[in-house]
Amino acid sequence: MARPQTIAEKILAAHAGLDEVIPGQLIECDLDLVLANDVTAPIAIREFGRIGVPRVFDPTKVVLVPDHYVPNKDIKSAEQAKIVRDFAHEQGITHYYEVGCMGVEHALLPEQGVVGAGDLVIGADSHTCTYGALGAFATGVGSTDAGVGFATGKAWFKVPESIRFIIDGTLAPGVTGKDIILYLIGLIGVDGALYGAMEITGTAIQSLSMEGRLTISNMAIEAGAKVGIIPVDDVTRAYLQGRTERPWIEYHADPDAVYAQTYHIAAADIPPTVAYPHLPSNTRPVAEARDVRIDQAIIGSCTNGRIEDMRQAAAVFKGHKVHPNVRCIVIPATQLVYRQCIEEGLTAIFLDANCAVSTPTCGPCLGGYMGILAAGEKAVATTNRNFVGRMGDISSEVYLTSPAVAAASAILGHIALPEDI
Repeated sequence: MARPQTIAEKILAAHAGLDEVIPGQLIECDLDLVLANDVTAPIAIREFGRIGVPRVFDPTKVVLVPDHYVPNKDIKSAEQAKIVRDFAHEQGITHYYEVGCMGVEHALLPEQGVVGAGDLVIGADSHTCTYGALGAFATGVGSTDAGVGFATGKAWFKVPESIRFIIDGTLAPGVTGKDIILYLIGLIGVDGALYGAMEITGTAIQSLSMEGRLTISNMAIEAGAKVGIIPVDDVTRAYLQGRTERPWIEYHADPDAVYAQTYHIAAADIPPTVAYPHLPSNTRPVAEARDVRIDQAIIGSCTNGRIEDMRQAAAVFKGHKVHPNVRCIVIPATQLVYRQCIEEGLTAIFLDANCAVSTPTCGPCLGGYMGILAAGEKAVATTNRNFVGRMGDISSEVYLTSPAVAAASAILGHIALPEDI
């Protein structure tokens, strides 16, 4: 009789051709997708060349998204992008996204239907774990592993233990997916799920939109996890139906599946949350952070750059102006989101509020460009990391929040809740 399995274990077993797996087991799996960007792909391409095979394993299952320093900020970034572009054209990669078509990769792939439930995905970017929101097992790897994936379509895994988070009840007004994941990371710490599979469920999660779920799974890596999986339900099915390129498969945990740990959390206990420098786990309720004055606000990224995020921010900005001592940069995560912002009038609201609005890019999140901080400056950001020097000078500070809180903070000049306006 097969051992009861979690969602992560079922997906890994299926891709390894096994009936079951156990935590700690080393397995080799067939991959559905291998992803890289303009920072990580050039190294993966170099390693692919050393393997000695002429073609990638499947040009429809390799995804290349130049998004970190694109549109190119300097000669070096242009050279990086050219390596990716040339390789994509030479190999006939069907999922290569040029400027004007691309978006921030982890917002783009779900939107375009490239990833679906039950998929096994590796990406040379740590936030590949985002796709767990779709019921996939998706995890970040090094560029060498991605290069091997390009060549073979395979990767080895150590089966992770699964950790279950059951969040039941009704969320307080204004509490979003960003607040939930910041609260969880604050609860368990940045290594609380180290090499584990976070399985996040409960009635509060079921009430969330797909955008909110993608935000939660995106930051699973900030708790050390390999993946943050949310079980497939009607919301997932509605999102995937007619969108995905390939058939998708639902995997659900067995009722008696074994978890390393289970956390039961009341949704009402989760407040609007902010992560202070310099760790995503350094969390406090936003209500306790009003004394933090800011110089910059960033609204966007693979964490919070989707249309729901833009709508939340615009609802706060409408009729208001960015504080004269604050710079606010709004970056829709994909071209489609950019277009929706224009068509829904959100872009006009941002411009009327004196925000700068950018084409899709990861730029400021990693301290690349489009919003670098000077010495001593403080930023509120809807991004996912606030490490020392993450967005600029090592003496600068980054505070992580939801889009609505970031917008309110930009208006008032200090960290604030929308109701403070």
